[in-house]
Amino acid sequence: MEICVNNQVDMKNNAEGISSEPVRVLHILQRMEAGGTQALLMNIYRKIDRTKLQFDFLVEYSEKQFYDDEITAMGGHVYYTSIREDYNVFKFRHQLKKFFKEHKEYKVVHVHAYTIGFLCLDIIKKAGIPVRIAHSHNNETVHDAKWLIKLCMQKLYTINATDLFACSQEAGEYLFKNKKFKVLKNAIDSSRFIADNDKRQVARHELGIENNFVVGHVGRLHPQKNHTFLLEVFNEIKKLRADAVLILVGSGPLKEEIENKVRSLGLEKDVVFLGNRKDMDYIYQATDVCIFPSLFEGLGIVAIEAQAAGIPVICSDGFPKEACVTPLYKKMELSKSPILWAKAAIGMAENEYCHKNMKKYIVKSGFDMDETAVKMQSYYLEKSGIKS
Repeated sequence: MEICVNNQVDMKNNAEGISSEPVRVLHILQRMEAGGTQALLMNIYRKIDRTKLQFDFLVEYSEKQFYDDEITAMGGHVYYTSIREDYNVFKFRHQLKKFFKEHKEYKVVHVHAYTIGFLCLDIIKKAGIPVRIAHSHNNETVHDAKWLIKLCMQKLYTINATDLFACSQEAGEYLFKNKKFKVLKNAIDSSRFIADNDKRQVARHELGIENNFVVGHVGRLHPQKNHTFLLEVFNEIKKLRADAVLILVGSGPLKEEIENKVRSLGLEKDVVFLGNRKDMDYIYQATDVCIFPSLFEGLGIVAIEAQAAGIPVICSDGFPKEACVTPLYKKMELSKSPILWAKAAIGMAENEYCHKNMKKYIVKSGFDMDETAVKMQSYYLEKSGIKS
């Protein structure tokens, strides 16, 4: 399969380097699904001056994804490959070589997919691209059948990189060890998430949960997010609060397994699968507490968003310390029993800061997108040889 683009614009025209055109930065990652890395990139993309700077995306799957239409509407392009579907490394290398031979417009390429990042950065370097960024978005990896292969690939990740970024100190130390790196916080548009009682009432009404104790979780249906433990915690909450419901936002390969777990616990009427949503400002407002028992997280942007919305969160010890930005945050060890997590969640829902304006905390901690977008725009333009 050749690399395909999601529109008919001939990017060869941009290879001429016409000064009136915006600088284009290419991001390489798995896909533009509804995930934390993607949310960070889209938050920056929405805020930058797109007459000066544009983002394009090269992804590892061939199918259309969650953010693709919005990217196209803002002037960006999504290029599709199939490495994650056919696992043909030789074909992928050929695709990349051909792509960069045809697309000379990029001076900066930002790689977020570190399991195959070495392959990408090796070809990017040989293509003569001067700025090659390797980014760490996690502080661990799933210990599955491919774990050793991933570990080897990670060790090679930075060899051909010129710049290193991480979403937290822990994520940087995990992947880059003693190498120098910059921390780029997974900032959010905090003004969008400010606690709003009107939004809360509308959202709860639309979801039919006006009179319920609402537990929320946002994340891919993936082993990293630890949904099995989440359901065990919710099962204990249900014993303490008969009016409790759990809303799950996200999609992923474990949906059937999670649905089976819900049935085995007899919670079919109490767990709502919402899939991927673009109205998270409403969804957070509808909840009383969010529980995030991830096995590991590079940062956990959903925990930042929930706190910004005035929602208390219980996070596992897999989250880095940077995720604690307001008095609404509580960390718990995964070794603690589900009943202790359940009691903690109910207790946090009575926190005095619940449903209050948390913007000052978000800004103070450096997680507000306005400042981050300005910094990243300046960085990309300067790296491209243009004064911002």
